[in-house]
Amino acid sequence: MAEASPYTELARLAERLPLATVLAPRAVVTRAADGVAFAAGFDGVAYEELLAFDCGALGMAYDLRADTTGILLLAAAERVACGDGVRGLGHLPEVVVGPATLGRIIDPLGRPLDGGDPIAGPRLPLFRAPPELIDRRHVDRPLWTGVSVVDAAIPIGRGQRELIIGDHNVGKTALAVDFLAAQRRGDVTCVYVVIAQPMSRVLALRDVLAQAGCLDNAAIVAADAAAPPGMRYLAPYAGATVAESFRDVGGDALVIYDDLTKHADAYRELALLMDRPPGREAFPGDVFYIHAELLERAAARRLEAGGGSVTAVPIVETTGGDIAAYIPTNVISITDGQIFLDTTRFERGRRPAVDVGRSVSRIGGTAQPAPMRAVASDLRVLHARFEQLETLARVGLEVGAEVEKEIARGRRLRELLQQERTSPRGVTEQVIALSALTAGTLDDVPLDTVRDSAAALVGHVRAQAPALAAALDAWRVPDGAWREALAAIAVPGRERA
Repeated sequence: MAEASPYTELARLAERLPLATVLAPRAVVTRAADGVAFAAGFDGVAYEELLAFDCGALGMAYDLRADTTGILLLAAAERVACGDGVRGLGHLPEVVVGPATLGRIIDPLGRPLDGGDPIAGPRLPLFRAPPELIDRRHVDRPLWTGVSVVDAAIPIGRGQRELIIGDHNVGKTALAVDFLAAQRRGDVTCVYVVIAQPMSRVLALRDVLAQAGCLDNAAIVAADAAAPPGMRYLAPYAGATVAESFRDVGGDALVIYDDLTKHADAYRELALLMDRPPGREAFPGDVFYIHAELLERAAARRLEAGGGSVTAVPIVETTGGDIAAYIPTNVISITDGQIFLDTTRFERGRRPAVDVGRSVSRIGGTAQPAPMRAVASDLRVLHARFEQLETLARVGLEVGAEVEKEIARGRRLRELLQQERTSPRGVTEQVIALSALTAGTLDDVPLDTVRDSAAALVGHVRAQAPALAAALDAWRVPDGAWREALAAIAVPGRERA
């Protein structure tokens, strides 16, 4: 028995409509192919209005011309043929929002893709205005990612727009999933948008989130590679709307766009199908605008305006590490910083493969907890100096004992910044590890046991200085000379005489 179409309900609804409504004037499809259609005879259709075809398909008015209307086909596109009737539904595309979406996979129109029951809940339009400038607040509250290299060197704040950029297969998605794994339900709600990826990868993402224990705190909005280009174009807007629904009730949300390169490709495809004039690399001239409009919706709001925030982490793929290409340049100019993943580091087995020197957060230490800011303020400088010295030593230049010591400590820093997937580290763990490194406590620890020794030291500190550890757990700077107190606590098994 053939599976029922998701738009069977539309046909059943038409059967119950009054005769005057059923016989209302319709436009007629004059051309249909490749995910778009053109219709003639519309009277008063609105831009981006949702349209219903007599065959049960669904579309969106996208290109309004004097004699025809260009339509993005969103569902059952294969049914649409010349001569079909089409009418406006009188409203914009909407997606289901709210807590019912958590743990589910939905498409940009809110239909479940995970085989579960339809989701009941409020619906909001995909296209919404960003917060007004007067309603925004400074980005000064940390978004803790649990990834040491990010929290220490490239901190992200709630309401920020931080780009993840790098070549194909260097761990961009893995890093974004690590961000989700660090968020606690009730603190930051997560939305993951998947654009033009195979459905097998969408399901694999769900399994990874489930194994990390964060699936019940995340909604997945997906337009897979087999979806029409119109659905791929709408996906990030649907994700933004779902995230905003949590902000609208005063909460904080994190939305991942994976990735905007494929979103730009879908937009270019639609523009070419609609006979719009191509520009650079065949992209339409307003491709910058669509990403600016999307990312501008991420912001922190003042309490007087309702509070809450939406933090956006778009992903962009480069080719050969070229961040000066068209789409990467556009998105870099819109966002508040970027995390650059380097292919060479990835091939050497460093995870995450973040290039600290080429990465930046324009929010800086403002979005760091005070204890982390105290120990990591000069970390970028130390890391850059270490890499320069290591390069000099690698080419055979003779270096002194002090430089050798600095290189050895830099290698331990690099080791501390490595991390297994979906294993977020708390403030206390990161602060104690970095303090031990800068104090020289880890200088005599073998390089291959640095991370284990740092983890053991955390337990040692909790046992010997519980008040200090409690202050760090609360993101407060401990009283007194706390850094000296940490330096006085030796690594277990290597206690000083």
